[in-house]
Amino acid sequence: MSDVTDRIDALVKANDVVLFMKGSALFPQCGFSSRAVAILDHLGVPFETVDVLQDQEIRAGIKDYSEWPTIPQLYVKGEFVGGSDIMMEMFESGELQQLVAAAA
Repeated sequence: MSDVTDRIDALVKANDVVLFMKGSALFPQCGFSSRAVAILDHLGVPFETVDVLQDQEIRAGIKDYSEWPTIPQLYVKGEFVGGSDIMMEMFESGELQQLVAAAA
């Protein structure tokens, strides 16, 4: 594994719920990241964020790590869930609530 892959892997494994996003939870830097944070906030689940704009290696590396081309990216219990569209679909169906409840 490369250094950036090791760093991403450590972040994913160290946090039950982690969102790789543009900006921070308090100041999202794109609409998709803002929507992802709003969904997690609504669920009331504790989560960590990683601002990919602060680290270009992570910004590029997360796309390879997940084999998913866009940001934000949500991981729950070490498993890749998806981006904001998938999060919204899962939220609307109740799947996301179940997934994060199991992680809590």
